[in-house]
Amino acid sequence: MGEGDIRQTVKTRQQLRQQARQTRRALTESAQHLSAQQLVEQVASVPHLANANGVALYLANDGELDPRPLIHWYWARGCQVYLPVLHPFSAGHLLFLRYQADSLLHHNAFGIIEPKLDVRTLALKHELDIIFTPLVAFDSQGHRLGMGGGFYDRTLSAYLSASDGHPSPQVVGLAHDCQQLDALPVAHWDIPLSELVTPSRHLSW
Repeated sequence: MGEGDIRQTVKTRQQLRQQARQTRRALTESAQHLSAQQLVEQVASVPHLANANGVALYLANDGELDPRPLIHWYWARGCQVYLPVLHPFSAGHLLFLRYQADSLLHHNAFGIIEPKLDVRTLALKHELDIIFTPLVAFDSQGHRLGMGGGFYDRTLSAYLSASDGHPSPQVVGLAHDCQQLDALPVAHWDIPLSELVTPSRHLSW
């Protein structure tokens, strides 16, 4: 791919990102609430998702599908829940810290709520069965379009390429149905999803 092609791909991705963000932000509060409840029902209906012992989730921002009811559902099942935190030493990467009802939270440099850094709560790779990722848009081939910072792609690449003898976590996207687009332009650094859950569907590739 030449430099001009790369610039065009970046421009197209930015346009699609803006379009999808506007669509999800337009959802009403009642629609968001219903979608969050339906998400729990979808996850509960998929045995390998429902029976996980350790999952990474996130706190919703900018109209993202809200996983808070799902977090409480996992807690009730005794599952350990972790949230992403900006890596303090490796720019552009994430760590996952255990999240409990009494966890101390703060706003990070992007204004997103995350747990305060505490190495005692750091998730090791083998403790994560599933990494549920937020996304801006997805397509029917399992391609994911994020916010543009590359944080999840870099972090997931490190997790999936590590040869430490432990199985890699499954990468499962969470999104509103309205975030599906016909096709996404794919960059070489993109990490595809293995599965995706919306309020109405469970998809796998």
